Amino acid sequence: MKVFGSKWGWVCAVLLAGMAASAMTGQPRHQPLFSLREATLAAFGNYIVKTEAQNAESLRQGPFLWVDGLPDRDRVAAVARLKAGEVEMRRLSIDSSGGSFTIEGGMIHDWEGIVFIPRVKIDEVLEILQDYDNQAKYYAPDVERSYLESRNGNEFHVFLRFRRHEVITVVLDTEHAVNYYRDSPAKARSRSSATRIAQVEDVGKPEEREKPLGEDDGFLWRMETWWRLQERDGGVYVQNQVVSLTRDIPTGLGWLIEPFITNIPKESLEFTLRATRKAVLNKAGG
Repeated sequence: MKVFGSKWGWVCAVLLAGMAASAMTGQPRHQPLFSLREATLAAFGNYIVKTEAQNAESLRQGPFLWVDGLPDRDRVAAVARLKAGEVEMRRLSIDSSGGSFTIEGGMIHDWEGIVFIPRVKIDEVLEILQDYDNQAKYYAPDVERSYLESRNGNEFHVFLRFRRHEVITVVLDTEHAVNYYRDSPAKARSRSSATRIAQVEDVGKPEEREKPLGEDDGFLWRMETWWRLQERDGGVYVQNQVVSLTRDIPTGLGWLIEPFITNIPKESLEFTLRATRKAVLNKAGG
């Protein structure tokens, strides 16, 4: 469930410069740096519709795991790395020129990763993923608070507070609707959608408050997640795809911060998969 990456400080430094400029021009302290536009939200919605269609097609036609769709030689090498404890990653949000996928007023990040957890069963992995009251322990320090709000069968509603401190401290209160599906004894999957993302300021102070939704610094506006689990080869393959929406890159600063903004989702997803693997193995006794 982790959102942020290790190079956040560079992005924050640039944002701090923007905050300082606002202060010099006499703008209010809580003046939002960015605003989520209807056109941005619509473009992201269209992207998610296409992603849903692609996922549905892969469920019907295969492959269930994306590494199984690689050419034989690449697939064998990828599986060998997975069994050695590595994480396999690929970026899907790439435009026709091979660059970052930008839309009006924002940027879409679409990464998919997979990890292998040896000597465990699929139910052991599901137990960790559905243990929302302890997500802050499994994914610390970036998940600071977590709890299950409600559950109806395989539908979960959960709260997660994300916190990252580099140059400044960024805190996001988020709520998610998660649905789990069991396709067979050896296959399971889930679909998670962030139903609410609010940036928090003055954290820990009497005046702590959430900024208006979509009227904030643009760290994270939307997040959609797909998990797939398959038990085979003496363990469980865990695949996760995350599509997120953030603010775009300021004119003239792309050369400085674009590599860091585009790397954050990758690093975050890799951490999530490694942390999941570690949590499952720890609970299973190593």
